Amino acid sequence: MDLNYKIFALVCLLAYSLGSVATAVWAGKMFHGIDIRQHGSGNAGATNTIRVFGWATGIPVLVIDIAKGWLAASLPVILKLAPPGSAELMNMQIITGMIAILGHVFPVFAGFKGGKGVASTFGVLLALQPTVTLLCMAVFLVILLVTGYVSLASISAGIAFPLISLLFVGSPSIVFTIFAILVALALILTHRKNINRLLKGEENRFLWKKRNPG
Repeated sequence: MDLNYKIFALVCLLAYSLGSVATAVWAGKMFHGIDIRQHGSGNAGATNTIRVFGWATGIPVLVIDIAKGWLAASLPVILKLAPPGSAELMNMQIITGMIAILGHVFPVFAGFKGGKGVASTFGVLLALQPTVTLLCMAVFLVILLVTGYVSLASISAGIAFPLISLLFVGSPSIVFTIFAILVALALILTHRKNINRLLKGEENRFLWKKRNPG
């Protein structure tokens, strides 16, 4: 099947728009009258939303952020832009997924200041490699429960993804191999401040109850 580049360009634009849905920012302003980016860690993501506003606001934010990543990476499949199971289709999914993650980190609908993209990345990976992603989710939960650090759990799960994919499952394409490694590197880079705090023993542990945003 010949790729229609004009259609794919529109799909990429749609993927960026999906990623730019600033769930945490909008939820904070709509239901609490404040900008989440000015409270807690200052991150416009699900973890900080739960930390500042509690589970009732944070869980919907988490679900939507995961869903927008999954949907963006699933668009080439839904629209049948390439043969099922082909490397071409996988590559297109990776591209739309990466664009959605970029949209989450730099959302056009929220002044290009978004979250770190962990939840959206999880959604993208879930669309690409669901079994491997669920194994990485198990890694995340174990590290979180043992240490209480969301940042360390996120980094560990990110590193686990290429290791599990490439060592035990295999790579469906060279682009996927590069993408899997980039996911791990990106999570390390976006959490470099957290890593610095972890090394200094200053990183905040995850709180299971609501904090006062004021």
